[in-house]
Amino acid sequence: MSDPEPGKGNATPVNQYRTPGLRGAKTTTLFRAVNPELFIKPNKTVMGFGLLSITLCVCYLGYMHATQENQQQLYEAIDSEGERYMRRKTSKWD
Repeated sequence: MSDPEPGKGNATPVNQYRTPGLRGAKTTTLFRAVNPELFIKPNKTVMGFGLLSITLCVCYLGYMHATQENQQQLYEAIDSEGERYMRRKTSKWD
């Protein structure tokens, strides 16, 4: 006996595993509300914008860290012999 051909009027059984992943699974509304990333289709535009934003934030933090070392303030100090020299300001916690 051959398989029924689609479009010939014969009823074909519905495949319950048609949707891949968890989108096809029976879940509660609470589970879907708590884990929306499992059910929402990925949006490449939003993903690209988020990746660009995070990259720019990390670059800005790196820039701030690099320039902070160069901006440490110097002051003129005098040692016990009376000689003057330049010294970086330090915190009491250092």
